[in-house]
Amino acid sequence: MDLMSKIHNRSALIGVIGLGYVGLPLIIAFEHAGFEVTGFDIDPEKILLLNEGRSYIKHIPGERIKPLKERGKFHATTDFSLLKQMDCIIICVPTPLNRQREPDLSYVFNTTKTIAKSLRQGQLVSLESTTYPGTTDEDMRAILEETGLKAGSDFYLAFSPEREDPNNKDFATRTIPKVVGGYTDICLAHANALYSTIVQKTVPVSSTKVAEATKLLENIYRAVNIALVNELKILFDRMGIDICEVIDAAKTKPFGFQAFYPGPGLGGHCIPIDPLYLTWKAREYDFHTKFIELAGEINTSMPYYVIEKVMHTLNQQGKSIKSSKILVLGLAYKKDIDDTRESPSLKLIELLMHEGADVDYNDPYVPQTRKMRMYDLKKSSVPVTIETLKKYDCVLIATDHSSYDYQFIVDNAALVVDTRNATRNVTNNGNVVRA
Repeated sequence: MDLMSKIHNRSALIGVIGLGYVGLPLIIAFEHAGFEVTGFDIDPEKILLLNEGRSYIKHIPGERIKPLKERGKFHATTDFSLLKQMDCIIICVPTPLNRQREPDLSYVFNTTKTIAKSLRQGQLVSLESTTYPGTTDEDMRAILEETGLKAGSDFYLAFSPEREDPNNKDFATRTIPKVVGGYTDICLAHANALYSTIVQKTVPVSSTKVAEATKLLENIYRAVNIALVNELKILFDRMGIDICEVIDAAKTKPFGFQAFYPGPGLGGHCIPIDPLYLTWKAREYDFHTKFIELAGEINTSMPYYVIEKVMHTLNQQGKSIKSSKILVLGLAYKKDIDDTRESPSLKLIELLMHEGADVDYNDPYVPQTRKMRMYDLKKSSVPVTIETLKKYDCVLIATDHSSYDYQFIVDNAALVVDTRNATRNVTNNGNVVRA
């Protein structure tokens, strides 16, 4: 039976490599659509939890994993030799930046090399990890074709960018339109057929490069607009104008304006990283992406602005930041999730410690820090009580979790520096400063 027939009758075996914030929702979606799914990951702890029907991601509760195991159509493994059995292989591995803030595609390329070891005729390989245009049909294809098999005739190659937004209550994997690009028309046809089984609408495009560029545009658009409001926040602060009030007024215009909000910096896997993938690739074409790079400079400077605000406010109270006790509220990069990837909170803590401050944090979703590529803080979340709040010279709101009682925090803290406008509806005694 050919692959198209297997996809249509749900007998195709699906393999998902990378069981994180992108891979796990895909597994759930394919299993719900009636496919048998195997999840691949190098982390044995993730494999153990999933095979026990448990989750390790806060917004994907175990109640969504357990039925998969009970129905018997899902299995997680670290044995990549099983890729040979898969009909469709979907890659959802990280695409971070290295210390020089250049694209690190080692996860993608090493995964591709692993797939090549057992690549067979009739398989579909689809990349979902965000990357620069050309990764799929140039770099990955070259690795896979070293086997002697040819993309478009012996196997099918595609790119379909992930559009996950962790803990978004309005959209789920099935309801978010999915862009799909293939190396050839027949590659596109197979990939589009596969993804059509799990989403309400696919958006086929003419090539993998267009699909790769689409994902970059989506997040560059957000990064540039966030940089704009971040810069205006600093200017309006000097002018004594509340940037959030300005935004709220501007968004009443029913056309030509979309609201973006300032913060202490950019977080998450996409917005801080994706623009730099394009600026790096642009150099290959003797092109300097001035606009994108300027936005990046503004956004990466925001944690420094926040620290300057903390230092200035403490100084006004006759205190030095050196040896001051500071509590950072929120370690996740956005509210109500446990995802700390590229979180500005980590940079804020690093900068505060560099200035000699004694820093603790609280996050109801992140009880302990873990070793990351750039950070290893070795800290545990402290409770938010009257006693603990009164210990600190400053409470810095870095993530506006809904579970925080901001009135309680303001009532019991000596000083609150708010980077998220979380205290906008709170009564204060002059101890709240916006940053």
